[in-house]
Amino acid sequence: MSGRDNARLVYSTGGGEACQVCGWPKSNCQCSKKSAPQDAVPNRPVAKLRVEKAGRGGKTVTVVYDLPRNDLFVKELCLDLKKSCGTGGAVKDGTIELQGDHRERLRECLTKKFFLVKG
Repeated sequence: MSGRDNARLVYSTGGGEACQVCGWPKSNCQCSKKSAPQDAVPNRPVAKLRVEKAGRGGKTVTVVYDLPRNDLFVKELCLDLKKSCGTGGAVKDGTIELQGDHRERLRECLTKKFFLVKG
């Protein structure tokens, strides 16, 4: 007898139907998020800049946000920006976070890549 034959519900908040593929509630299905269509990258994309410190132990982070929803494009852009600024960074939820305050250098770099830069 396998463990799946003997499976039983241990805890439930009683919240509705679950997705048959991923098991998450249908209102928060993870399958649809993974297979969401990628937006096309416009000829002149818009990038907004801001600097954050809150929740980072006093460290300054430059955030590039409102980018096109295209994972491959954002990852490649992140690599280019990290190289041009000579710093570390990451892609989180469609935004790029770079360690340190690099707004001026990012404005230059993004303008050369034909971005409309705000912030």
